[in-house]
Amino acid sequence: MTGTLDLIKAKGLKKSEINQLNRLLQRRLPPDRVITIDLAEAVAEISHRLGQPISLVANRRGQIVNVTLGQPWQINTPELRQVRVGPGRLCGHRVIYTRLAEKGKHKNDNGNNGETHVNKDNLMALAKNRLDLLAQVNVDSRGTFSRAHGEQSRLADSVEIIHLLPDRDNEGKLWKQMPTCTIRLAQEEDFTVIIQALEEEFRKQSPGLPVRAGEERAILVGLITDDLDPFQMEDDLDELAQLARTAGATVSRRFTQSRREPDPQFFLGAGKAQELALLVQETGANLVIFDHELNALQHTSLQKALAVKVLDRTELILDIFAQRARTAEGKLQVELAQLKYLYPRLIGKGTAMSRLGGGIGTRGPGETKLEIDRRRIRQRISHLENDIVRIKNYRDTQRRMRNENHVPVIAITGYTNSGKSTLLNALTKSKVFVEDKLFATLDPTTRKTTLPDLSTVLLCDTVGFIKKLPTPLVAAFRATLEEVSVADILLHVVDASHPHAIDQVNSVYDVLSELGAIDKPIITVLNKSELVRKEDLIWLVSQVPNPVIISALKRLGFAALLKKVQDTVYEVFPQQTKVIA
Repeated sequence: MTGTLDLIKAKGLKKSEINQLNRLLQRRLPPDRVITIDLAEAVAEISHRLGQPISLVANRRGQIVNVTLGQPWQINTPELRQVRVGPGRLCGHRVIYTRLAEKGKHKNDNGNNGETHVNKDNLMALAKNRLDLLAQVNVDSRGTFSRAHGEQSRLADSVEIIHLLPDRDNEGKLWKQMPTCTIRLAQEEDFTVIIQALEEEFRKQSPGLPVRAGEERAILVGLITDDLDPFQMEDDLDELAQLARTAGATVSRRFTQSRREPDPQFFLGAGKAQELALLVQETGANLVIFDHELNALQHTSLQKALAVKVLDRTELILDIFAQRARTAEGKLQVELAQLKYLYPRLIGKGTAMSRLGGGIGTRGPGETKLEIDRRRIRQRISHLENDIVRIKNYRDTQRRMRNENHVPVIAITGYTNSGKSTLLNALTKSKVFVEDKLFATLDPTTRKTTLPDLSTVLLCDTVGFIKKLPTPLVAAFRATLEEVSVADILLHVVDASHPHAIDQVNSVYDVLSELGAIDKPIITVLNKSELVRKEDLIWLVSQVPNPVIISALKRLGFAALLKKVQDTVYEVFPQQTKVIA
């Protein structure tokens, strides 16, 4: 097996020094040893000569599969990237690396100054890659004498061994650092016994099920800020779990953190990102979903730290819309929303790589791949926007024909999964697709129905709303959502059985305000009344405008609903003549 040499800071290295690093790849460790004196001295000597840390990746057969001139968190090797382990298992690779003594720092008799010198980024690499362990070789160029063990330590002064824990310890740490020892004592540690005991402990503490082929096992992540209490966060994560299940994912865990504001790089903060990486490995999750919108830097940093797919709330909703779109119109609008979301998140190496700026240094091979991708996305967005304009013109033509025929249009709107399509089917004897999932119906549907006075109205079922509805989605679906803004009357369907029905009502009002439809006549339809206590219904009636109580599934309250619609039509069109169906 041939290992790889990664020279992250290779500038100025001599050929002889590169050869020395290459020779480290030819060394082997006994399978039952954490480290040997010979290997520790060899890597310490080279590291001291170069003045830079060196990291070795060794598998359980004792083979050195990678040598990196840098820290463990800088290791970029397929042996770590491609490893996917389930609960109860570590990745099968350990990292041995050097730490050069800081100037002015003196060691005590135990080999250190009484505190850990393990870099936090390296601890994150331990958790993210689920390494067997980290072995930090402390390099002291002066060659001190260890009174505690009566031996000369030379360059490789001491070793600090760190491994993961299946759960937090009494101090809240997710890892354990074994007592600092000399190289000779570290050589006597039985690596096989340590790993077997660790994995047995992980299996006891984390007996998770293996991920099935094709399964997307998700961890949901929320951030509790000053303006959001923990109870509201749980409600938001409940809805996020519904969205995840609608998209086809299996929700395994929830993960929250309290912060005044999101961290600019990791959203949660580096420490919590490290903890989340460990939880990902423990549960065998291959997807992490954030209940907030991530910027490009946060998304990239989290993807690297967690080593699994990362989505935010907006991406998840866009994915559901992509699954649900059935008509050509719906697919166009979803693609437009996805491209508008993706475009500002394309990142590269900055303007230094640009060939479009003009001037000295910008002439040469032409556009970079990043610029080509951006140009293609801009072109596709422009093409889709033209198609959307054609859709809008077609719908405008339809509306003019309806207006000429003096047929009132009533838009059925409301929170997703509140029963809008079920109500449309019941009132018009249609067979619009219905399912107990969020955004089950995406494409708008218009059907006729007859009021008690035998006049005809058109009912238009529209896409459901949701809290924090993504802005790109509202913009892309404006042609469809205009059915709401141009309707004569709105039927606002509310899931009366939902514990946060009023919050959902307010979320719908927010979107209606954005669409400029909040001033239209609104009939609030309290649906699913068969699942609600009488006293709760009475309270809801007092909280919403122009209410009527129904059960679309049980077909209860339709007479009162149609009568209220008829009365509202007469209010909107005082001179309206009957159009006999």
